[in-house]
Amino acid sequence: MTVWRAAAVLARAGRGGALATVARTLGSTPVPVGTKMLVGPAGRLEGSVGGGCVEADVLEAAQAAQTQGPLIRTHHLNADIAGDLGLSCGGTVEIVVEPLVPHAPYVAALDAVAAAEQGTLTTALDWSLGPRKQFSPATDPTGPAAALSEDRHTMVEHLLLPPRVVVFGAGHVGSAIAHAASVAGFRVVIADDRPEFADPRRFPDAFRVVAAAVDAALAAVAITPQDAVVIATRGHRHDAAILERVATSGAGYIGLLGSRRKQVVVTKALRAEGVPAKALERVRVPVGLPIGAETPEEIAVSVTAELIAWRRGAG
Repeated sequence: MTVWRAAAVLARAGRGGALATVARTLGSTPVPVGTKMLVGPAGRLEGSVGGGCVEADVLEAAQAAQTQGPLIRTHHLNADIAGDLGLSCGGTVEIVVEPLVPHAPYVAALDAVAAAEQGTLTTALDWSLGPRKQFSPATDPTGPAAALSEDRHTMVEHLLLPPRVVVFGAGHVGSAIAHAASVAGFRVVIADDRPEFADPRRFPDAFRVVAAAVDAALAAVAITPQDAVVIATRGHRHDAAILERVATSGAGYIGLLGSRRKQVVVTKALRAEGVPAKALERVRVPVGLPIGAETPEEIAVSVTAELIAWRRGAG
């Protein structure tokens, strides 16, 4: 469940709760603008907007917002606080804390974000005339992830879909990679030609699960340059069949589970089938950072770490 769906559920229930958003930063701060924390009646449910005293203050503000409406908390991170957060120097962070209320138009805006997840969200912070939140879907919204208006009466967010990770292979390793990538904030699709493995009941998170052979799965998924592909099937033959089709796609990242020897064997076979060498050279084999991973969970950590580096432009 995304933070937006969870926020809509809380708002609709009307039992309290708040959504905190980092709306402005200056200097060295622990989190970028747009970062969110969802607060339930009993405390933090998901996400983080800093740590220590910052988060404690936001939790307190979440309670106050239930009667006062949206609040803006400003934190000047002095040397002591910055050190606690692992920063080399201080900075300023402004956090909007809005109560989640069972106001029909407000809940409808949250539902719209959860359904489209890409567009512009405008939130009025002056609720003297009632809660006001409006979402406008857009294919390519431009602007900062979050920003406060000069009069501090409005917060505007430009919401982009996170990158998608398509995992081929729903066995032990593929499943672990899918779960780890989801926790790291990627959208996840997992595909396998075995229905007993590509079973949505095995994946309670908000994954898209595709039970289909290679060509049908690729047609259903439609790889784009914003996608990462991880191939972790049950054998060389299946890996090669997928890689043959994916290597020349527009995927921004392609990783193949296996050893250097597997890379040589699969590459040689695909070159013989006419796959361009340049297309195969960009495939990361073995996929993941070299941390000595052995178990499915450890491999998932190494692969997800490499995916994060790709997403952030660090590798």
